[in-house]
Amino acid sequence: MSKRNDGFLIWPREPAPERPVPTRLKDAGEFVEPMPPAQLSRQAGRCMGCGIPFCHQGCPLGNPIPDFNAAVARGRFAEAFFALDSTNNFPEFTGRLCPAPCEAACTLNINDDAVTIEQIEKEIVERAFAEGWVQPRPPARRTGKTVAVVGSGPAGLAAAVQLNRAGHTVTVYEKADRLGGLLRYGIPDFKLEKWVIDRRIDLMTAEGVRFRTGVNVGQDPSWGALKAQHDAVVLAIGAARPRTLAGLPGADLPGVHLAMDFLAAQNDAVELGGAPAISAEGKRVIILGGGDTGSDCLGTSLRQGAKDVRQIELFPAPPQARDTQNPWPQWPLVLRTSSSHREGGARDFALMTEKLSGKGKLQRLHARQVEIAGGRPTPIEGSEQILEVDLLLLAMGFVGPDVSGLTDALGLALTDRGAIAVGPDFQSTVPGVFAAGDAQRGASLIVWAISEGREAARGVDAWLMGKASPLPTRGVDRAFGGR
Repeated sequence: MSKRNDGFLIWPREPAPERPVPTRLKDAGEFVEPMPPAQLSRQAGRCMGCGIPFCHQGCPLGNPIPDFNAAVARGRFAEAFFALDSTNNFPEFTGRLCPAPCEAACTLNINDDAVTIEQIEKEIVERAFAEGWVQPRPPARRTGKTVAVVGSGPAGLAAAVQLNRAGHTVTVYEKADRLGGLLRYGIPDFKLEKWVIDRRIDLMTAEGVRFRTGVNVGQDPSWGALKAQHDAVVLAIGAARPRTLAGLPGADLPGVHLAMDFLAAQNDAVELGGAPAISAEGKRVIILGGGDTGSDCLGTSLRQGAKDVRQIELFPAPPQARDTQNPWPQWPLVLRTSSSHREGGARDFALMTEKLSGKGKLQRLHARQVEIAGGRPTPIEGSEQILEVDLLLLAMGFVGPDVSGLTDALGLALTDRGAIAVGPDFQSTVPGVFAAGDAQRGASLIVWAISEGREAARGVDAWLMGKASPLPTRGVDRAFGGR
């Protein structure tokens, strides 16, 4: 095991091994394999141990990254796990799904390749589960206070863990029949196999968190009834209202589907068996949207046996490298190639969909090239294209949480963008009602959802108990005080 602190001068960045593309396209399972111990030690040993660790600035959780890197490099995995666990409730999720803003902010990223922080997190937590270091931690006493958490995605689960550890009786309400929110229904198994979620839910249950599935809050019970039954409510309902092609000619043709419906159908088929309700098999697939959801649709379509897959982005391709207006340690606005892009398919940029057509079903997509004028895409005359398509997947992002009935029932205020308005303690304009994650932030990263779930729990606990919460604050607040 490495004991040096100058590994960045010696060892290059090496990603974790992956199953070969032809093999992994034949199944739905995860394809990133564990790092061999010697490689893991080297990769952790590349950490510079910066006096001011800018990776903390990039991480919304403020994970003590240099600390757990140093421990892994020296083979001290228990030490690494307890450091990581102090700020991150679910490193098994972030280690698989986070786009790693910590790596973008890594000091090495100024002129070299960043430390493989995300993979190291995954290796730490999987070692911890294997060694039995991850154990239920029920609270020593109960406060007598009850909290309802609505939504079982990463924000809701993080809030539930923290509030339960503070001694409150927590019930998580989920309208779907299984727990996990978009972790369960929106993330493909090739990125997150669902036993990983179940393992964590089992642990939370053993700690005393209660779960109720198939409960559509707002109908039965009503929002008012739920609030009356609990001392506090945390809204972690996500931001699942999708951007659509409403009003576009042909948008209602059979063959046009929302990306999340397509991904959820595949996840149901993988977990429950049977054929997916929406399938790309043998079809010409076009995906509108160049983000992570579109990439997940690409990888899923390839695994289902699509004849052809094309992902279209409205705006021009980002630059290959940072420009001067986007300096380190900011998030780099550059062209990203995901694992799905490396598996196949094609990408088009600066292409605007103008209409869809077909006889009784979707057959063609009519588009034009665009240029950016005044920050907006403007069609270029004479650049018309007609693309043959059987399945069109809309992965154009989300416009906010579904608050239908919620504002009228509770009188919540919303932001200008339609999210739930909250204060610094994540309390809404209604006393005792809090919101966290995408519900108040808008669609964002899993690491932000976990961070805000934790911070909302602090706010809830302080409000319930009438004093400052003993729950841990965001790790970065401590990190810059010195290590």
